[in-house]
Amino acid sequence: MKSVGNEMKSLFANHAAEYRQKEQQVMADPDVQAFLQQHADQVDQAIIKRSMSKLFEFYDEKQRAAKGQVTVAPGYSAHLQMGYRQIDVVYVPTAQLKEQRKKETLKKRLRLLNMPRFIRQASFDDFYMDEQYQSASRQAAFNAAIKFTQEYQPGSFVPGLYLYGSFGVGKTFLLGAIAHQLALQGDTVTMLHFPSFAVQMKNSIKDNTTENLLNTVKSAPVLMIDDIGADAMSAWIRDDVFGIILEYRMQQELPTFFSSNFSMEELEEEHLAVDAQGNQEPLKAKRIMERIQFLSREMPMLGPNLRQKHGRDKA
Repeated sequence: MKSVGNEMKSLFANHAAEYRQKEQQVMADPDVQAFLQQHADQVDQAIIKRSMSKLFEFYDEKQRAAKGQVTVAPGYSAHLQMGYRQIDVVYVPTAQLKEQRKKETLKKRLRLLNMPRFIRQASFDDFYMDEQYQSASRQAAFNAAIKFTQEYQPGSFVPGLYLYGSFGVGKTFLLGAIAHQLALQGDTVTMLHFPSFAVQMKNSIKDNTTENLLNTVKSAPVLMIDDIGADAMSAWIRDDVFGIILEYRMQQELPTFFSSNFSMEELEEEHLAVDAQGNQEPLKAKRIMERIQFLSREMPMLGPNLRQKHGRDKA
């Protein structure tokens, strides 16, 4: 019959052998070796011995990450760092976590109200510049968009753009690209589809949220109003919603963008001057248009319908 003492000695011997084997694996790890060589003037055998538990921690975390297993700090990778006469382990965000945080930050900075999903991915790099689809006016609008993002500084007024042209020339996409670039630069942008917003404003009367919704939109640091003139406006939407938004933004000198199938002149004469009930009100239309002209600069966008090229809306 084995004695308890012999069994304990055998257990400790096995444990010591496993420890030495693990120690050899850790010390042979390329990243550990590179770190020790980098800090050769600061590290001696006493420090290595004192820091062995940290080296083990680094090695184990590295192995778990390589195998796709759950780590101590998901989303973070272990790195060795020289402390005061010892080696420490620090955890830094992985590239994947950084990218996820970047997307979350951009999402918070870019508020979309009833806009198509692809707008979040719109960028200047993806704006179609192919010779067969390009036109002088699309190029001029693109150049003006780039110029705005380069010149705009929060707190200083730079007029936005009023993009107009036929269906599918890229008006909405270009607004989305501007919004995306501004968000990358740290600015907050609100982009809304105006016909849908008008319906939302009418519905908000039922739950008494009209004022909150209107205040949120009119005070947005940068506002983009898409598809002006797509539907007839009631007098209330034109004067007490659209008009109030424009008046506030003009007084506060807040950058505002528009897209429309109508030129400014056409919008005033054929759309704003006639309300949904058919009433002719040219003076009110002129008042609205004066504010649009203050807030933005008219840019035509002419060219072929790009929706036929890629099968989705980039109007």
